[in-house]
Amino acid sequence: MFVYHLKINGSKTFKIFFTGIVILVIVILGIVSFKIFHGANHSLSNSSCLPQNKITKLSSKNYTNILKTVHENLADYIGVKINFTGYIYRVLDTKENQFILARDMIVSSDLQSVVVGFLCESEKSKDLKEETWVEITGEITKGDYHGEMPIIKVTSIKKVEKPNDEFVYPPDDSYLPTSGIL
Repeated sequence: MFVYHLKINGSKTFKIFFTGIVILVIVILGIVSFKIFHGANHSLSNSSCLPQNKITKLSSKNYTNILKTVHENLADYIGVKINFTGYIYRVLDTKENQFILARDMIVSSDLQSVVVGFLCESEKSKDLKEETWVEITGEITKGDYHGEMPIIKVTSIKKVEKPNDEFVYPPDDSYLPTSGIL
């Protein structure tokens, strides 16, 4: 018969176990730190909610969040190409080649709304009647209209039917622009 006697030194076992846990925690913290700093550096180089390398389609769900973000961080969005639908809206002091591609934003429970939208520039602007629904593709530029603001240089425009989801809603209070939002 073979008898094996194992004597465990509690102090030594605890030291080995504790050292293993400390090493594991350090490795986990290192990985997390790398991901945080790598992600922070990546997001600084591309700190936008709109991808820089393609045309992004705005919808009624993300419209006001993107509108707000672009207005607040214009420098980050210059050159970004977007595509969205709205209706032609004009105000008295816009230039002949300018219009607002507008949507109605619901502001109360009794369906009261206000007009919101991007100021656009197009040579075809003169041919478009007020309240005509159109889909545009264009590039965000920095312009001046009662102060610095984004202006969409329209590259293509086509008439469309009024969408079923013609209204938009106020931006989310919790909205944070990130490169992965769209």
